Amino acid sequence: MTSLAAYSDQPLAHPTPATPLSERLWLAMVALGLLALAVTAAAPAGLREPAFWLGVALLSAGALGWSWYKFGRGPGGVHHNNLWARGSTSRGAVAWATGVALTGFYVVLYWWPEYLENLIRPLDGLSQALRQRPADQWFLYGTFYTLAVLLMGTRALLKYRHSPYQRVRTASVMFFQLGFAWLLPGVLLALQQPEFYFTYFWPLKYDYLFPGGVQSLLQNGHLGAFMVGWGLIMSFVATPVLTYFFGKRWYCSWVCGCGGLAETAGDPYRHLSDKRREAWRYEVSIVYTVLGFIVVTTALLWLNTRLGGALLGRLSDEFSRTYGFVVGALFSGVVGVGFYPILGSRVWCRYGCPMAAYLGLLQKHFSRFRISTNGGQCISCGNCSNVCEMGIDVKQYAQRGEPIIRAACVGCGLCSTACPRGVLNLENGPREGRYQPSQLIRAESLRILE
Repeated sequence: MTSLAAYSDQPLAHPTPATPLSERLWLAMVALGLLALAVTAAAPAGLREPAFWLGVALLSAGALGWSWYKFGRGPGGVHHNNLWARGSTSRGAVAWATGVALTGFYVVLYWWPEYLENLIRPLDGLSQALRQRPADQWFLYGTFYTLAVLLMGTRALLKYRHSPYQRVRTASVMFFQLGFAWLLPGVLLALQQPEFYFTYFWPLKYDYLFPGGVQSLLQNGHLGAFMVGWGLIMSFVATPVLTYFFGKRWYCSWVCGCGGLAETAGDPYRHLSDKRREAWRYEVSIVYTVLGFIVVTTALLWLNTRLGGALLGRLSDEFSRTYGFVVGALFSGVVGVGFYPILGSRVWCRYGCPMAAYLGLLQKHFSRFRISTNGGQCISCGNCSNVCEMGIDVKQYAQRGEPIIRAACVGCGLCSTACPRGVLNLENGPREGRYQPSQLIRAESLRILE
């Protein structure tokens, strides 16, 4: 009997189809844009700005043209298109190269920003117009981040244009990223006000409710007090109420910038999320540990402030710095985005985001939201599980007709969109009977007509 190892180096019986010339040309434009940006990083002053804007233009035009060619000409829908056979989407060489490049960018951004100076300076004019100050590493990052959401959001709009829910949801994350996460903070800086992000609040934006953050905001008069009040209301009033009615999807899939990047730029990698029970155990143990750490840290810092520093002394700053380095930088940036092509698009949301953990507890125990299933119509195709970026084996629930009530679920709705039989339905029904499975068609209930 021939072992499986003997076939490990053999070509696939059904190789992936060749990439059409038109698609290659669009992708070549993207590659040229990236090359121009790489040249910018080492270019002399006279060439720096033209190379940068040429790179942005080529990258944007190539991405939009490729999106239209790939998804805009045929029918909309979830088409797997050899996802598990392509090197770019099956942890192959292209995926690893992409992951290394993304991870490297985050490492340089956080710890060696001086090497990005040539990429930062061309944005001085835009930064002056928006923020009334020169660009810095975070303006560069925010601009690239927003551009990625807009370009890949257009791709998602083309790909899922058959689904009203997906169209509105994608447009929502694009709007909040552009308006509330990029434009509005810049306008506030131009008005000599704090750079405040109204779509981020505790426990995700932990420092907004740390004593130092609150005191800093309160120094800005009525607007600063409003910002503190906004954070308190959103964290402890609006979040529980909205999650009760709509589940955590109102934030994780409609508003949050982290989720916005995952749903747009991370969409090609959503199938890579680990569906094993072991991964779920790691998820639960890690993400709730992070939430517990930020809750304890916030409480200790406030207690320390009340005691005039007698509780923690110099350690008060170390708590926040440690969290910011380990979770805010390493986890959410380097791993959370850099590992998209290897571990899937929601690594940060699954394993590290304290906001996702907080919302998940509310969703599981106090919300009306659920995904109902009709087990009698499930054909076990597995499309739903394949597109779940949160590592939920949706098919197992659908086969049994059980409603999906999981803390991890972000309500993206792709499982329902991908189902060819209409088995899955996102609902905000009454809490009574929330866990009630659908009634399956049983053999003894059928009458044979003669």
